[in-house]
Amino acid sequence: MALAAGAASGAALSAQQAPGVPRFDLRPGAKPANRAEIPLYPAGSLPKGAVPESWGTMVADIPGGGHTEQLIARNVSVPTITPFLPDPARATGAAVIVAPGGAFMSLSVQWEGDTTARWLADHGIAAFVLKYRLNPTPAQDGAFMAEMGRRMGEAAQAGGAVAGIAEPRATQDALTALKFVRAGAAKWKIDPTRVGMIGFSAGAMTTMQAVLTGSPAERPAFFGYVYGPMLPVAVPTGAPPMFAALALDDPLFGRQSFGVVDAWHKAGVPVELHAYERGSHGFGAGVPGTTTTLILPEFHLWMASNGFLGNQR
Repeated sequence: MALAAGAASGAALSAQQAPGVPRFDLRPGAKPANRAEIPLYPAGSLPKGAVPESWGTMVADIPGGGHTEQLIARNVSVPTITPFLPDPARATGAAVIVAPGGAFMSLSVQWEGDTTARWLADHGIAAFVLKYRLNPTPAQDGAFMAEMGRRMGEAAQAGGAVAGIAEPRATQDALTALKFVRAGAAKWKIDPTRVGMIGFSAGAMTTMQAVLTGSPAERPAFFGYVYGPMLPVAVPTGAPPMFAALALDDPLFGRQSFGVVDAWHKAGVPVELHAYERGSHGFGAGVPGTTTTLILPEFHLWMASNGFLGNQR
């Protein structure tokens, strides 16, 4: 659940939301005490956030079916990665950094981050959930939801005109995470030449910016681009293979055609597109009753078909 739209009443987005956009409610929550986060930068090397980091439980009802309750983080000023490592007996040597979405105002740590990472680890892929720096939001939940509703309502109304957003701090964190994971290849028993990314919504934008602005040595070896903007981009020389996915009823990007996919294809870079009939925006690992539930198995098969899982098929 990466983006929301509508007006706010208390800490919930009201019925004035844009058609097809999930309805959200924010409840109190806390970061799990046993969460094994690893800071990406030395302590004290980054500016302190104006508002302390906080966590909450976001409740979402997705049009057409699907109800989720999951933890989000906001006001992140200390970026981290959280490892999810496979059973050594199943390990493929591949690694994926998972970048959740949340409009650069929050991070869908559980729904798009941890759920994805656990699935990948269960299938032999070392996964690392990236908690990247966010734009500051009001400390009070109701004020945060009102601001998020206003911004995302505007985005939903813009429809096919919504373009990608470049957030330099998030991009820096993504590139730093790639370097960090590669540097720890021996410790985590991964192949540094097979470290990729998968990003959702704002996380997809962050992943794309890492691809577009990073040097060939810095970029991910491959990447998943899940319900990010579909408008065309200038493909850099030596760009990595892309797995793209979205739902055609996505109120933000479902009417944009597939310019970014066409750009990759015309550049002669391997690309695969999955356009699901239903799923709205923010379907994460999949909305029950829709074909979006196939996204992670399809991403896994795509990785295998491109040789990123070694001898595993």
